[in-house]
Amino acid sequence: MVDDERWKARFRAARVSLPGWAHYAPHRSVYRSNTTGTWEIYSWDRTTDERRQVTDRPNGTWIGGIDPTGEWIWWFADTDGDEFGVWRRQAFGGGEDEPAVPALEPSYPAGLAVGSSGRAVVGRSTDGGTTIHVCPPGADPYVLYAHAEDAYAIDLSEDESLVAINHSEHGDSRHMALRVVRTDGETVADLWDGPGKGLSGLSFSPVVGDQRLLVEHERRGKPEPLIWNPVSGDVQEIVLDLPGEVGANWYPDGSALLVSHSHHARDELYRYDLAGGTLEKIDTPRGVIGSATARPDGTVEFSWSSSASPPVIRSTSGAVVLTPPGPPAPESVPVEDAWVTGPGGDIHALVSKPEGSGPFPTVFDVHGGPTAYDDDSFSPDAAAWVDHGFAVVRVNYRGSTGYGSTWRDAIEGRPGLTELEDIKAVRDWAVSSGLADPSRLVLTGGSWGGYLTLLGIGTQPGDWSVAVGIVPVADYLAAYEDEMEALQAFDRSLFGGSPADVPERYKASSPITYVEQVTAPVLVMAGENDPRCPIRQIDNYLGRLRELGKEHEVYRYDAGHGSLVVEERIRQMAATIDFARKHLDLT
Repeated sequence: MVDDERWKARFRAARVSLPGWAHYAPHRSVYRSNTTGTWEIYSWDRTTDERRQVTDRPNGTWIGGIDPTGEWIWWFADTDGDEFGVWRRQAFGGGEDEPAVPALEPSYPAGLAVGSSGRAVVGRSTDGGTTIHVCPPGADPYVLYAHAEDAYAIDLSEDESLVAINHSEHGDSRHMALRVVRTDGETVADLWDGPGKGLSGLSFSPVVGDQRLLVEHERRGKPEPLIWNPVSGDVQEIVLDLPGEVGANWYPDGSALLVSHSHHARDELYRYDLAGGTLEKIDTPRGVIGSATARPDGTVEFSWSSSASPPVIRSTSGAVVLTPPGPPAPESVPVEDAWVTGPGGDIHALVSKPEGSGPFPTVFDVHGGPTAYDDDSFSPDAAAWVDHGFAVVRVNYRGSTGYGSTWRDAIEGRPGLTELEDIKAVRDWAVSSGLADPSRLVLTGGSWGGYLTLLGIGTQPGDWSVAVGIVPVADYLAAYEDEMEALQAFDRSLFGGSPADVPERYKASSPITYVEQVTAPVLVMAGENDPRCPIRQIDNYLGRLRELGKEHEVYRYDAGHGSLVVEERIRQMAATIDFARKHLDLT
């Protein structure tokens, strides 16, 4: 007998994100929380321990932060999850919201940086491409940068003289280049490592007068940090003897880097001393560190969880930094690692098992992105499946991050079909090993995972019993026409051109091409206001299912690419599980 309250309690348990803090007022912080049942922005004064809800919107608020002085909280206001809107701000102590930059029209966000003087750099993405504006306090904004290709405002230097911009003027938004300009538009320097090697700007040094920019490069086949001084031209690569992918951020005094090391779906933290070149491991539990920040007193705060243990905000001081109200989420089961030989190399999969012995009804829960990966973090979704007696398998297919640049880029020119080769290899292993019942296999996922779900049941119809495609790409040609410009640029980089350039590739990788071959009953979930996987192309796919008499159901909700409302997430999870159980004769 399944305890419905237990699995739902994991969604309802109050959670908080890692607090971001103001550089010149480190006692003032901002974080996200679902305490009210909807994810919103909150302020926290560490001196008084006063916490205050800043935003209150029907479909929630996800993007927000605090300026360096701690005076203003900025947040992005879209409409019902469509990601198209404007920046607003509110005084840290409360009061009425106001437009942060009234003169700027609504757009998709393309980066934000705010200086201590109140000067802001705002990136905007529209159908015409990307514009980046300098917004001086008390004066009209002006265009600093404009291009038809995708770009992003990264940071404003501490003295507010330099702006870092990631751009894809060379036509590849998956492997961007870097440019640093002065606030009058003069180019200071460009950095690009050539085709297939991306550079991601992270942040300028937090010290006034220090113009160094922390950058993530992939010159040796995986993400690693370097420090670039665009004024002097000096480049310092940080070479670390660590097997996985490496990211970094500054310590507040600029003397060291907080290094994040991701390897085989788990994370570690290190302190790298820039003067001495020494690397010191920071003691953290085994699991996943969602984010981390070094405080002025030298301590490090980090968000941590594992598949078995729900999230907690920890400090290297030993304290729990911020505890949400109410009971914690019930624990779940730990994951097991599986390595399966695939057509492109060994594939890493994470397996969660219910009590008992197999073969189990098994869910292949496919991650989105595709530039993302599944890890050993707490997942209420996976835990709910396990509570209902399902094994859960999550595959870090080619296209996933976390396993080097070659693995990530292996899908270029043939997206969807390549990932499904890896998913099938793990599927066949799960059946042959006795883990999975071949007559009760569920394929599901959201976003890119939803796309792979619909493509999988069309190209591998004999392998899957039931499918649930959540906010999917279903008709790639129509999706390209309607999606936001930044995603069109991403698709051009992924496919090697637009649908007009390489129509055969889009057709070969589009789920609607194979809809006649679908035999599994399918549930499609869609957000009415989704700018990433727009509703028209999903309707096209559903229309073909109806015409062909294919067994299917539809779940539509009034939000965008997912929901920030806890009860809506529970309704979606319940609908997903109920659909699978009904069609697998498990009810």
